[in-house]
Amino acid sequence: MSTVRIIGDSLPNMPWQEKPEGAAGPVWRHAANPVIGRNPVKGIARIFNSAVVPFEGQYIGVFRAETINGRPHLHLGRSQDGLKWTIEEERIPLTNEQGEPFHPNYAYDPRLVKVEDTYYIIWCTDFYGAAIGVAKTTDFKTFVRLENPFLPFNRNGVLFPRKIDGNFVMLSRPSDSGHTPFGDVFLSESPDFVYWGKHRHVMSKGGQGWWQSVKIGGGPAPIETSEGWLMFYHGVTGTCNGLVYSMGAVILDKDEPSKVKYRSSTYVLTPEEWYEERGFVANVIFPCATLTDADTGRIAIYYGAADTYVGVAYTTVQDIVDYVKATHEEVGDDAGLGIM
Repeated sequence: MSTVRIIGDSLPNMPWQEKPEGAAGPVWRHAANPVIGRNPVKGIARIFNSAVVPFEGQYIGVFRAETINGRPHLHLGRSQDGLKWTIEEERIPLTNEQGEPFHPNYAYDPRLVKVEDTYYIIWCTDFYGAAIGVAKTTDFKTFVRLENPFLPFNRNGVLFPRKIDGNFVMLSRPSDSGHTPFGDVFLSESPDFVYWGKHRHVMSKGGQGWWQSVKIGGGPAPIETSEGWLMFYHGVTGTCNGLVYSMGAVILDKDEPSKVKYRSSTYVLTPEEWYEERGFVANVIFPCATLTDADTGRIAIYYGAADTYVGVAYTTVQDIVDYVKATHEEVGDDAGLGIM
């Protein structure tokens, strides 16, 4: 009997496959991965590291589209089942609040999060260095780009799906413009999406396992559960053949999400399949979105594979929370409030 609950909506038509017999670990892959392959539409060579939400009985996504000149932009996609996608050839038409075109030089690794009645797109961009870009929409027809919320240098902006104590809450990872001497996750709050403060440390890289020794970064929007905020994230290690990105899981305190309650000492998914090991950038699993069904506890995870493909994996809230608690390790002062 399930004792851990997802706090949210039902989504009975979400993608799902039962766990294969004999599968190891709490997370298993979609049998027909990758769900988006190379050259998916004219002018786009690769789609990966992308975000998906349910919308009007179907699914809509904001995709990192690596165009054939090598520059990434954000493109919209639609799907009936969350697996077969139609990608728009033109990039998302971003404007400023006056309705004038307001496109970034480039945009990549989007997250897509609904807070109240507004969908927020958060992505990595350039603002005199690596920075976080933001836009909002209510209908996926008009997209208003806001000013960058933080100073450079920063990446991996991940918005919580509801306000906490009346404030928007966003995770980020301070970074330089390379790959990268900064490795920890922080949290910031805002009453209005303009002024951000109460910056707190959340998670440190490292721990006993080497799989997250170089850096970590937030993944999909945290999932509210009866145990706290469940979040999948990426952890990076260095090898003699380059960096390897794996997926981890953590549970943050529901009221004070800068406090880590439980954090798995081991990865929950690491590059093992050909589409994860082989591609434009080898050995990458990069989670960016989840779909959840509160009635069944099912979770579908969308992840970028080898900077070339989109993969889907599955778990249940009971399986993943039990695993994180069973493999928990305390890293540094992550259990604290994050203010020194």
